[in-house]
Amino acid sequence: MSERSAPPGALALVQDLVNTLDLGTGGDALDSAEGRAPFGLTEDTVGPARELRESLRATLLAHAGHPPHRAVTPLGALLARAPLVVTVDDTDGSAALAPVDEGPLLSRVAAAVAEAVTAGTWQRLKACEAADCHWAYYDRSPAGRGRWCSMQLCGARAKMRRYRAKSA
Repeated sequence: MSERSAPPGALALVQDLVNTLDLGTGGDALDSAEGRAPFGLTEDTVGPARELRESLRATLLAHAGHPPHRAVTPLGALLARAPLVVTVDDTDGSAALAPVDEGPLLSRVAAAVAEAVTAGTWQRLKACEAADCHWAYYDRSPAGRGRWCSMQLCGARAKMRRYRAKSA
């Protein structure tokens, strides 16, 4: 839904996962094999992936200053289960957290969050404040105060509703 550019680094994985559910239509990309393929999911692993997705959505809403959309397992509790290891690059000595096994989605998301926290970009990944959207987007605004995934869609609708409410 968003016309915004992709987030930096591995945050694209987090954004893509959150955006597998279209709240407006109810369509869930994880229902199909094609939708699960980019995340390495099978029908057996889609349940935990959905739980992770909704915990991420609640966290991204918090980044935008909004309450959770519904009761979810806290993201920290889920990420605590992800086995990560510190890696050190032999050429430049840089260190990073990486999944012990590249397969599990939970470990890849945990590594992406750790990378984003280190880079200072984690707080800029947000969820649209529109209740029928909550699409994940990366806020590149100078002040970091973006509210909607799309100014042309969700932002325009919210502003029109506000205008009509004042005029009524």
